[in-house]
Amino acid sequence: MAYDEFSLFHENAEEFDIPWAGPPVVRRERVAVDGDRSLSALVWGEGPPEIVLLHGGAQNAHTWDTVGLALNRSLVAIDLPGHGHSDGGSQGSFDLSANAADVAVAVRALAPEAGLLAGMSLGGLTSIALAAIAPELERRLVLVDVTPGVNRDKSSAITAFVNGPESFADFDEILARTVEFNPTRSEASLRRGILHNAMQREDGSWVWRYARFRSEEPNVAEGEPLAVRDFSSLWDTLGATTMPLMLLRGADSPVVDDDDVTELRRRRPDVRVEIIEGAGHSIQGDRPVELAALLEAALRG
Repeated sequence: MAYDEFSLFHENAEEFDIPWAGPPVVRRERVAVDGDRSLSALVWGEGPPEIVLLHGGAQNAHTWDTVGLALNRSLVAIDLPGHGHSDGGSQGSFDLSANAADVAVAVRALAPEAGLLAGMSLGGLTSIALAAIAPELERRLVLVDVTPGVNRDKSSAITAFVNGPESFADFDEILARTVEFNPTRSEASLRRGILHNAMQREDGSWVWRYARFRSEEPNVAEGEPLAVRDFSSLWDTLGATTMPLMLLRGADSPVVDDDDVTELRRRRPDVRVEIIEGAGHSIQGDRPVELAALLEAALRG
């Protein structure tokens, strides 16, 4: 199936009534993070990037496409290690400390003066780990539907989807599974997401891009490649931060609960918490225009 990753932006704009003046200026860049590995990123605009975006587990930089169109600002959306077009992580694709070190290299190369970093789910946890090693790269931080309180029960619906079959006989099969687990999203948006996040093999079958790296994940039980680990130690890391902080919580998402918000406010009394109605865990997919407006507000301070 033919695929041009830069040819679908007009569909995003049309679906969410974003004014269309022609294709945005977007390019793909690679940044070497060590001698053998590199991270890939989408760089939006021609000026110095103002925002850095980190996607969730089993996603990729294109999850932010509609948000990028709505923002209409120079920004960078990074493919996390082992996701999208990036190479696997040095300690597996889900080790937060190692991945934060890789992300720090990419941010210094592509967006060293960015005023805002926003991370969703795994990207949000990575951004907290990043604050421990490179706080100067996070002048403002937005956590998108995640806190260190995430656990197996809260994320069970997500892991049920991403821990599914490693390959699909054809595009219709991978689309059907995606629609089944995302009943509130349009089929057109899910089709775009698959094209960005999966690839067709020579025999015609399809495999998720992140699935290529499942064999590299250490200490993960067979059949559970995206097991949820204990992130509670990140509460101390987050509590020690001082940058302006915002938490965006999907009203229909189970990933962040009231206890998480209470703990976050105890650790960071100055945090701004916003609940986005009509959004599940993937706020950027469910309510991208509203998310863009809140990122704009966070950037402006």
